[in-house]
Amino acid sequence: MKNRAIVSFMSKIVLKVDGLTKRYEDKLAVDHISFEVKKGEVFGILGPNGAGKTTTLEMIETLREIDEGTAVIDGVDVAKNPYKIRGVIGVQPQTPGFQDKTKLSELIQMFAASYGVKVDPKKFLDDVDLGEKADSYVEQLSGGQRQRFSITAALVHDPKVFFLDEPTTGLDPQARRNLWRLIENVRDRGISVILTTHYMDEAEMLCDRIAIMDNGKIIALDTPKNLIKELLARGFSKEQHVEQANLEDVFIDMTGKELRG
Repeated sequence: MKNRAIVSFMSKIVLKVDGLTKRYEDKLAVDHISFEVKKGEVFGILGPNGAGKTTTLEMIETLREIDEGTAVIDGVDVAKNPYKIRGVIGVQPQTPGFQDKTKLSELIQMFAASYGVKVDPKKFLDDVDLGEKADSYVEQLSGGQRQRFSITAALVHDPKVFFLDEPTTGLDPQARRNLWRLIENVRDRGISVILTTHYMDEAEMLCDRIAIMDNGKIIALDTPKNLIKELLARGFSKEQHVEQANLEDVFIDMTGKELRG
């Protein structure tokens, strides 16, 4: 799904993490990790539960204190300038919360005003196929619609880096694929996307590069293709089953490809 022609501008480093560390008493939740993310890149952080993925994101997002090391976004040190950082990042958490009984168009205006910018709410909603829901409330949206709305709400100030923590958890296959397309659209605007996911097919489809974490450390960092090649080079093999389609393809084909949720 990735269009390499439109990410050819990926040369500028927009996020640089160096020796990032987080301790909880005698436990190293994040253990001196380092990586860089380029402009317009989708960068995935994968790992089992408790690997340190969410803690890593929260430190870069200024939500948790950095114990050691540095994170720099677009030349701004996260620890030294947290308020400035909040103006150049967008965050879509696992369980976003919104004010009840407030129309989607009003919520978009409220988010924009909090950053000191003015936007056209209808355009933002149209961009995520929610234009017809402009006068609806968040509690009236389906799971997929709510996720798309939370993404567009987080982009009202045109951030440099956009963070997504397990964005498709709980979505049906159709809504999941629709969200993939939306993430690609965000990337195509030159916004760097950093995401965590437990879905390996999702990471392989969306991510330009992947960092695999375990026990607070980054144990591998490369493109999905190179990581697979390295595994095969070490002698890995499994029984081959080549199928033209899978059950998810059947589901999508039979339930329709148009946006529903």
